Amino acid sequence: MRDNQWLELIQTRLHEPNEAAKALKKRKRRKLLTDSKLFIVAADHTARGMLAVGDDPFAMADRRKLLDALLIALANPRVDGVLASADVIDELALLGALDNKLVFGTMNRGGIIGASWELDDRMTAYTPKDIYDRGLDGGKVLLRLADDDAGTAPTIEACAKVVTQMADLQLPIMVEPLPYTNSGAGPAKYVDDDDKLLRAVSIASGLGSSAAYTWLKVPATAQVSRMMAATTLPGLILGGAPGPDPEATFANWQSAMEVSNVRGLVVGRALLFPKNGDVAGAIERAGRIVRP
Repeated sequence: MRDNQWLELIQTRLHEPNEAAKALKKRKRRKLLTDSKLFIVAADHTARGMLAVGDDPFAMADRRKLLDALLIALANPRVDGVLASADVIDELALLGALDNKLVFGTMNRGGIIGASWELDDRMTAYTPKDIYDRGLDGGKVLLRLADDDAGTAPTIEACAKVVTQMADLQLPIMVEPLPYTNSGAGPAKYVDDDDKLLRAVSIASGLGSSAAYTWLKVPATAQVSRMMAATTLPGLILGGAPGPDPEATFANWQSAMEVSNVRGLVVGRALLFPKNGDVAGAIERAGRIVRP
């Protein structure tokens, strides 16, 4: 992004606050699917305080750097769109980066990473009505399931409610079901267990009064085929925290794409902040996994 673009973005935020909504309404739209596959870039992490990538605890805290990476990603024709919070989506709209791209608004960002209430994950971002009224294409909820944390119960209820509301609006919603534990000794932790993931997928598939517009956002586990056999819903593979071996990550995504109801990728940090710094190369490689 050129200096003048950055300064203009800041000035528009200050003096013309309605311009982002206008840009979203005026952008060129596209249908959800063109070939039964989706490649979405995720950038909703910062809204729940997740700023770290690898060894850098504040990698995502530089907004200009984040937007630069997103602009590179969205310029690739293999990328179908973006998943983000309202601040990022507004900025991308003002930069003219969302024409002919899908825009998914994140919904529950109240489960701040490391907070004592983390798994009581409330709807603090977009609502289904917001998504419809603002001309977005879909939404996303994070469903962290911890048998040892009572905050899970209101989160399930809230997620079920918005799944129904999105179905009523005939808008797709990504549900990201992940098993967690919260022993009370430190922050809540993801549980990397294939049996628990299968259970989480089963629970997520049954949310709401209709699953007609539900997509599942799931990790590329060692047993993706078994996990996705628990549902007929379409699945998208998430990126998660970048691992130490990028080659292994790409290989896992490639393997997951062979499962019949896995239909694409929703990846953020691993592609926007690759270890070698080559955002364009990482995006292109992931895009070729989705569409060889």
